[in-house]
Amino acid sequence: MYVVSKSIRWQDLIKISDYCYEVPQSFRDDMRVSARAFITEDMFKDVSGDRSLEQLINVATLPGIQKAAFAMPDMHQGYGFPIGGVAAMAIDEGGVISPGGIGYDINCGVRLMVADATYGEVKPYLEQIATELFNAVPSGVGRGGRLKLDMHELDEVLRYGAKHMVKKGFGTQEDLDHCQEGGCMEVARPDLVTDRAKQRGADQLGTLGSGNHFLEVQKVDEIYDEEAAQVFGLQKGLLTVMIHCGSRGLGHQTCTDYVRIMNKAMPKWGYQLPDRELVCAPFLSQEAQDYYYAMAAAANFAWANRHMIGVWVREAFNNVVTNVNLTTVYDVSHNIGSVETHNINGKEKRLIMHRKGATRSFGPGHPEVPKRYRDVGQPVLIPGTMGTSSYVLAGTKEGMDVAFGSCCHGAGRRLSRTAAKKMVRGPALRKELEDHNIIVRCDSDKGLAEEAPIAYKDVDSVVNVVQNAKIARKVARLVPVAVIKGG
Repeated sequence: MYVVSKSIRWQDLIKISDYCYEVPQSFRDDMRVSARAFITEDMFKDVSGDRSLEQLINVATLPGIQKAAFAMPDMHQGYGFPIGGVAAMAIDEGGVISPGGIGYDINCGVRLMVADATYGEVKPYLEQIATELFNAVPSGVGRGGRLKLDMHELDEVLRYGAKHMVKKGFGTQEDLDHCQEGGCMEVARPDLVTDRAKQRGADQLGTLGSGNHFLEVQKVDEIYDEEAAQVFGLQKGLLTVMIHCGSRGLGHQTCTDYVRIMNKAMPKWGYQLPDRELVCAPFLSQEAQDYYYAMAAAANFAWANRHMIGVWVREAFNNVVTNVNLTTVYDVSHNIGSVETHNINGKEKRLIMHRKGATRSFGPGHPEVPKRYRDVGQPVLIPGTMGTSSYVLAGTKEGMDVAFGSCCHGAGRRLSRTAAKKMVRGPALRKELEDHNIIVRCDSDKGLAEEAPIAYKDVDSVVNVVQNAKIARKVARLVPVAVIKGG
C-alpha cells in the first residue's frame, strides 16, 4: 500500500479554465489520469480544509479509470471518494467498481413536483399543509412508515422499484416517465440483498429519514430559460415540492455488506490502493457483479421510497386544499453506479460510471432523457439549504464531453455537523427562518442546527460555476416557504 501525504497547494493546480483546475497525472507516481475539480480560488479555501482533493487524487489511481477523476463544485470529504466525485471505469479494460464511489445512501436523490397553483393562492393554507406533510411523511433516525412489507412484497419493490408502486395503485405512469431510469434498474437482484438489509428496510418505505434529508415546499422565484422552464412546467410564482432522501437503512446495510465482501476478496486482485476506503473489484468479477445487482435493488428501493413520499405529499395537500394537483417534474439520483457508453478520444467505450454526490445531467437529444424534455436536456435538480435557494438546471451537449454528462448534487457541506452545532442554536435558527416567512416543522433543534445554512457552501456560487463551466445551464430558481425535516 502506498503511504501518501503530499499536500496540495493552489499553485499545484493547472488552470484548464476559469472554473476548472487540474492536478496533473505527474503529481503522484500512482496516478493513472489527472484529477480535475470545477472550483474557483475562493472555493479552494473550503476544499483545502478537508481531504476531498487528496481523495480525488486517490480516485485517479483506480484501475480502468478514463479521462480524469472529476469533482463537482460542491465537493467535500466523503468515504473513499469525495462527495461530488465522478469517475468512469472502462469495463472491458479491467475497470473496477467501488462501493465507496457510489456511497452508503445508495440512490439518495431528489424528486421535484410542481403544483398547478401559485404561492399566493395557497399561502393562506400553508401552515396547515406543512403540519399535514409533517404528519404524513415519517421522518427521523430509524423511523418506520405506514407500509409494513413482508419479504415477498419487499422483494417485488427491490426488483421493480417505483414501477411496482404504480402497479399497486400508488401514483401514475407520468411519475415514472419523469424519473431517471423510469424508477427501476432492470438488472436488480433482490436475492443478493442480505436479510439484515431487508429487515432494516421492511418498514421504511415512504419515510424521509434524518440528517440532510428534507421535504420542502417552495415557490418559483426566477426564470432564466423560458423555453426549458415551459417544457419542465415551471412558471414564476408556482408552488413546488422538493423531496430529498434515499434508500434508508436498506441501502446503508447493502453498502456495508459489500464493502466487507470486497475487503476479504481484495488480495486476489493484487491492487495497491492508497486508501482502504477505495476497496473495489474488477467489474466483471463475481464479487463486483453481485454488488452491482444488489446496489440496483437498493436503488429501486430508493425510487419507490421517494415515489411513495410523493404520493403522501399529494394526499396531504388534498386534505387541506382539494383543487391543487401536483405533477412530477423529475426524479434524479445522486449516489449511483450505472453502465453507460461514452466516447473516449473518438472510441465508444462501455463504462461503469460512479457518481457519488453527483447528478447525471444528460444533454439535449440523449435517448435516456424523457421524450418531453429531449429537445432541451434533462432536468438537473440542485437543492440548496433550508434557508437558501434551490435550482433547476438543464443538461448540455458540452457537459456530455466535459464530465460524462455529470453535475453537482447540492451546495455541499463546508462544516461538519459537530462544528455546525457549536456555531448555531436550533431555536435561534428556527426563529430566523420563521422571520423570513419560512414555516418550519422539525421536532429536533439539534437536527435543525446540524443542517443550518452556514454549514453549507454558497449555493449561488456553486451553481454559477456549473453554468460557467457549461456542464449544465440555469433554468429556474426556487425559494423555500415551508421546510419539513427529521431530527
